[in-house]
Amino acid sequence: MNLQPVGILGTGKYVPERILTNQELEQMVETNDEWIVSRTGIRERRLAAPEQATSDLAYEAATVALKAAGITAEELDLIIVATITPDMFFPSTACILQDKLGASRAAAFDLSAACSGFIYGLATATSMIASGMYRHALVIGAECLSRITDFTDRNTCILFGDGAGAVVLGPVPEGRGFRSFELGADGAGGELLKVSGGGSRVPATPESLEARQHFIHMAGSEVFKFAVRIMGNAAEEALRKAGLGKQDIDLLVPHQANIRIIQSAINRLQVPEDKCMINLDRYGNVSAGSIPIALAEAVESGRVKEGDTIVMVGFGGGLTWGASVLTW
Repeated sequence: MNLQPVGILGTGKYVPERILTNQELEQMVETNDEWIVSRTGIRERRLAAPEQATSDLAYEAATVALKAAGITAEELDLIIVATITPDMFFPSTACILQDKLGASRAAAFDLSAACSGFIYGLATATSMIASGMYRHALVIGAECLSRITDFTDRNTCILFGDGAGAVVLGPVPEGRGFRSFELGADGAGGELLKVSGGGSRVPATPESLEARQHFIHMAGSEVFKFAVRIMGNAAEEALRKAGLGKQDIDLLVPHQANIRIIQSAINRLQVPEDKCMINLDRYGNVSAGSIPIALAEAVESGRVKEGDTIVMVGFGGGLTWGASVLTW
C-alpha cells in the first residue's frame, strides 16, 4: 500500500498576556534573576488569566493555524489535544475545542504524554492521514501549567508557563512532509516527574491538599540527566530512520525546558546555534506547548523555507520522549 505523504499545512500559537518575570518571583520565593537565568535560561513566562482554561488557549492557537492552512474547521477530520492540564477530567479538552471551533465532522481526543505529547500527537495524526483514514487533522499542544505549579517551591515554580501551539496536518506532495518518528517511554522513571493527587490512586482529600500532591513534583537532577541523554539519542534515531545525518539539519526545534539541556543537544548533534530555535527565555517550559509554539515562531520569523529539514525533539514525564524529521 502506498502511503500518502503528510506534512504541516499551517501553524499557530497563542500565549497569554500576563508576564511573570524573574524579578517578581524574587518576591515570592528565595531566588534571584541571575540564579534562574544561569541555571535555566528563563527570564519570564506567561500566565493564563483567571477566566482562561487550556481549551481557550488552544482555541486561539487553532484559529491562527487553520487560517494559515487555508482550512475551515468544518474540513477537519480529527482533533488531538496534547495536554497534562485539561479543562477537566472529561469531556476531553479536544471535545470542548471541537465545539468552540464548530468542527462538527471531527473526531476528537486528548493525548497525555507530558512534554512529549505534541510529538506523540503528530505521529498519531500522521499515521491516520497517511493510511487514508482521514485527510485533515488539527494537532495542538496546550497547557495551563500555572494551575498545577506550587509557587512556594522555588525548584519548580521558576520553570513553567502557559500557552498553546497548533498545526494543521494534511496531504503534501511526494518528497515533502514527515520522514520519520521516534517515540519512547520508560515508566520506571515515572516517580521522577509527577502530579500524584487528583486521580484514582490519590483522590482529592483534605490530606492530599495539605501534602500539596496536586502540584508538580520533580527530581530535578535525575530528570536533567535523563533529558541530556535522551534528547540526542531520540534525534539521532529519527535522523537514522529518515536516512539522513546531522549535517542535513536545517532547523532544530527542541523542547524548551532548560538552556543547558538544549545546549547539550546542539553539541551532540553538531548544529550551529543559529540553526536551533530557542524561545524559553520568554516562555519557560510550556510542556506539550513548547515545541509547537517554537515551531510557529520559527515560521512567523521566516526561519523555515520550503525543502528545509526540520528536527523536533522532546522529553517529558512518564518518562517519555519523541522526535520527528520533517521536510518542509
